[in-house]
Amino acid sequence: MIGDWVGFSVTKKMKASTFAFVVLLVYSSLLRIGADELDQSQQTERISGSAGDVLEDDPVGRLKVFVYELPSKYNKKILQKDARCLNHMFAAEIYMHRFLLSSPVRTLNPEEADWFYTPVYTTCDLTPNGLPLPFKSPRMMRSAIQLISSNWPYWNRTEGADHFFVTPHDFGACFHYQEEKAIERGILSLLQRATLVQTFGQRNHVCLKEGSITIPPYAPPQKMQSHLIPPDTPRSIFVYFRGLFYDVGNDPEGGYYARGARASVWENFKDNPLFDISTEHPTTYYEDMQRAIFCLCPLGWAPWSPRLVEGVIFGCIPVIIADDIVLPFADAIPWEEIGVFVDEKDVPKLDSILTSIPPEVILRKQRLLANPSMKQAMLFPQPARPGDAFHQILNGLARKLPHDSSIYLKPGQKILDWTAGPVVDQKPW
Repeated sequence: MIGDWVGFSVTKKMKASTFAFVVLLVYSSLLRIGADELDQSQQTERISGSAGDVLEDDPVGRLKVFVYELPSKYNKKILQKDARCLNHMFAAEIYMHRFLLSSPVRTLNPEEADWFYTPVYTTCDLTPNGLPLPFKSPRMMRSAIQLISSNWPYWNRTEGADHFFVTPHDFGACFHYQEEKAIERGILSLLQRATLVQTFGQRNHVCLKEGSITIPPYAPPQKMQSHLIPPDTPRSIFVYFRGLFYDVGNDPEGGYYARGARASVWENFKDNPLFDISTEHPTTYYEDMQRAIFCLCPLGWAPWSPRLVEGVIFGCIPVIIADDIVLPFADAIPWEEIGVFVDEKDVPKLDSILTSIPPEVILRKQRLLANPSMKQAMLFPQPARPGDAFHQILNGLARKLPHDSSIYLKPGQKILDWTAGPVVDQKPW
């Protein structure tokens, strides 16, 4: 393995830049030889076992969804005020609404619905810099639930147990971008029985309730498509990352942002020629990812980021640095097989970890990443396509059916506490 040779030679026989060149040359040669030995029909690999079957499931005919028609102040008028929401990484809530309105799973008869969907755009409140402000979201969500529970009988039958909500904030329905405050808030009490469709996923965390469906963040499909380069372009970058290492504005003392993992990447590898890392975001960002073997996907304020989507789309092996992360559609996408997981405490050893991976393992990961079904599952395209993220969400909902009879409440029975939570959340929206 390359890693065995690394430990023997790097400090004694080569300068760092020469070493990096040799490593890249060896990897590029081995990967090129491996690729050449495969004919075109073997350039991609189908996911084996149940994951492959799940990925290719068709949810049409397996469930029916009723979409509540809410006043436009909950969705369309919000979007009219700020069109940036259409391209934000939280935009899944907007596109899921649009998809369902014309989806064959939609029913106009709520009596035959398996699931009920409430289209509320809680993340479309952006600062001038494009950052979402979650502070109005709890009041907005409470207002919408009060509306549907007053005008339709279906919420009250189950107190939301057959309803789903898209909540793509940093920490989902905890509605805060800082983890400490998100944990303090907890999931909005009125959503405790509903199914949450959210980007946030971390095991044993108060902001991820059992039964939630973890989804990828939104990444503009057309924009990425326009930056594709020839697939036979050599991958001449070993490790690639663009983004913040420190968030001085929100974490002036350091160590809290990304739990120090990003800072550790910078401090340990800023001068390592194997690592192409920077805070600058070049116009060739998407092209550079397609020239890289590994793309770092470290946690930021939350464990997830669009880099997971970009890595899969561009065939750059995601190096996931986020302890206990729950990844999108984990029952359909074999993340262990396509990515590399590095514990946050092991970031200082990133170079030896990655150079120790055998070329044949890298080749297999690249073949799996080249599978069109894998890429499709990470995208919210317009119009929708079979197997895309919309359909994976529906698959997740379909697998929860039929509902257990215990979700239906007895006449007069109440479980949720409408007065729970911070007082500020109970002010009118």
